[in-house]
Amino acid sequence: MQPSVYFLNASSYVGPYGEPALSRTGFIILSIIMAIFTGPAIILNSTVIIVSLMHKQLRQPLNFALVNMAVADLGTAMTGGVLSVVNNAQGYFSLGRTGCVMEGFSVALFGITSLCTVALIAVERMFVVCKPLGQIVFQKKHAFGGIALSWLWSLTWNLPPLFGWGRYELEGVGTSCAPDWHNRDPQNVSYILAYFAVCFAVPFALILASYGKLMWTLHQVSKMACLADGAVAKGEMKVASMVVLMVLTFLISWLPYASLAMLVVYNPDVEVHPLVGTVPVYLAKSSTVFNPVIYIYLNKQFRKYAVPFLLCGKEPLEDDEASEAATTVEIATSKVSPA
Repeated sequence: MQPSVYFLNASSYVGPYGEPALSRTGFIILSIIMAIFTGPAIILNSTVIIVSLMHKQLRQPLNFALVNMAVADLGTAMTGGVLSVVNNAQGYFSLGRTGCVMEGFSVALFGITSLCTVALIAVERMFVVCKPLGQIVFQKKHAFGGIALSWLWSLTWNLPPLFGWGRYELEGVGTSCAPDWHNRDPQNVSYILAYFAVCFAVPFALILASYGKLMWTLHQVSKMACLADGAVAKGEMKVASMVVLMVLTFLISWLPYASLAMLVVYNPDVEVHPLVGTVPVYLAKSSTVFNPVIYIYLNKQFRKYAVPFLLCGKEPLEDDEASEAATTVEIATSKVSPA
């Protein structure tokens, strides 16, 4: 069993195989890297929440999931991000066993909620454009239902370690906590396998299926709507580019973390250096910066209010370029709607 070490300094903390986890300089570098991610994450996600409260135009059902993601990412940054900066600067985890459990639970709760919200956004977009259930208007009750499901799903799968199925433990270089991937106990292994399936594989499958259906629908529409100026084709390409960007960002943020966890579970004898184990953790936490940039600040409606807020009221240069993606979605909605 991996030893529970919570108050060792940078020079005395060792990895699971006896080697020094990291030098003092290494811890400082990790602290700086985490600060580079955490600072912008707090600013960007807070801005999304504030401008949504300030401007009624943004409080539309389709935007609720975006705000929910900002709340979850802000929670991740305020717990896992800030604590990682502080603990790496100190060179050790200073909050004790109870603090480790609470930090692991909080970061996992916010992180999985954010991940599920990414899948929720994909499903909502697919339903709005493709209308698989017919002419059903997307309303507040649908938006709130999806948000509630994302939190309930995350809570359901992050509570078990508090009651004995799985556990939260120090990870990587020993300055943050997460579900314990290293424990060989069959009960813990069963939890990790279930956690991987429902908290990574299921959301990823929903993302691929939803965006695949969306792209197929837009492709069919572009074949039917032969516009002389090529607006539909351009819009389809822009939406395709955004979909690829969203999927790649998801994979970059979460696939290394999930892959390393599965590697350790399926090959218990594999030797993973603490620093190698830390990199996927930081990539997962970096999603708190990528998400608001891709899903919100590339959204013209949010950008219209968020950028002036960040610039203290100064209006940026107006973007005269038409939104091909919006045009495509409007045309797709009308073309695929049943008569």
